[in-house]
Amino acid sequence: MDNNDVVIIGNTSDSPFAIDIAHYFGQVVDISDIIALKDFQNTEFCPRFISDENDLEHVGDYLKDKKVVIASTSCSEGRNAMAMRNMIIARAAKDNGAKEVILLEPDLFYSCQDRGPREGHSFFNDERSPKDRKKFDGQPFTALLNAQLLKLSGVDRVFTVHNHSASTQALFNDQLSGKFHNLVPHDLFAHYLINSDIVDSSKIVLCAPDKGAAPFLDLVKAELHFNNPRILKMDKSRSGERSISMEPSNASEIRIEDVKDKDVVVFDDMVRTGTTIVECCKQIKEFGARKIIFCVTHFHSSPESREKLSSPYVDEIVTTNTIPAILNRDTQGRLRKKITVLKLEKWIVRNIQQVVGVDDDSNLDNDPYSVDMSSKNPRWRKEMGRSWNKNFQD
Repeated sequence: MDNNDVVIIGNTSDSPFAIDIAHYFGQVVDISDIIALKDFQNTEFCPRFISDENDLEHVGDYLKDKKVVIASTSCSEGRNAMAMRNMIIARAAKDNGAKEVILLEPDLFYSCQDRGPREGHSFFNDERSPKDRKKFDGQPFTALLNAQLLKLSGVDRVFTVHNHSASTQALFNDQLSGKFHNLVPHDLFAHYLINSDIVDSSKIVLCAPDKGAAPFLDLVKAELHFNNPRILKMDKSRSGERSISMEPSNASEIRIEDVKDKDVVVFDDMVRTGTTIVECCKQIKEFGARKIIFCVTHFHSSPESREKLSSPYVDEIVTTNTIPAILNRDTQGRLRKKITVLKLEKWIVRNIQQVVGVDDDSNLDNDPYSVDMSSKNPRWRKEMGRSWNKNFQD
């Protein structure tokens, strides 16, 4: 199979993420010339794949033998609206002959709502106490609903990035007969740690702020080829919506005292408020760490997270553009002085090509990602001279 058998579209007009995915797939035709994303006067969404208006021989077969990829990211439209648009676009593709419909959603919608209030409202059907189920009392089991609706609408396969919920992963795999792909960017973060000057390789320590981050940490460590970095694990307990306590875990390879004069890299899959990370970094800094870098896949930028992560306990932040708003300098706010964004489009395309059997990677260079960094970051000038593609802005 070659790239011509794959059609890349977005779910909003002029989505930069979808446009980049299409570019790295080698799609010459603009997305806006493939699908019209229109609304009726009553506001109902009605997408239309664009075909030759004089062709009466292939009505309903325009997409025959094609694999259609819907590149979906959260944006100003809102996640609820985006979810509905994805389903309608998927149905439009299937109703016009698509061989396979693939949803590419780096930050998977509704995936955190991976349990419900009743017995059996978990993919694993494990026994849950009334106290645990009470946290979901009155709520829907939305992750399951989302998977069922996507399948019903015509989605055959889903790609996402670093989904943290084993329950969500399992139920999507079940609904889609194994065609769920959770791409974990441990290799990207490791590549950046190795090839940038963000850490001193002789002084590096890797840290998991809670048990959930530990498997990710192990994957990153396996990719690092210098100095066999040691791992510090923390145990977290939550005493309120914005209140936590934290202490070093007995499962750690080192004591927290051993971080003195070290460069500590803290890893997590997502950040929403920053409470956990700041508390973790505070304790590490108080034990004499030389530098603390926070690496996170999904960055939900909000006034609260920006305020907390501006803390002096966090020296630098490395994240990705799974939520593209992070590329906006206004969204970064004061964090632009210490934030680096690794743009994932090339890495995602390479992974999709491997899964769907596309052999043509001529539009991809050897660099696995592009670097986006504000010139306000003190490391900006050094980064300008590196080999990977860059998108540096003020």
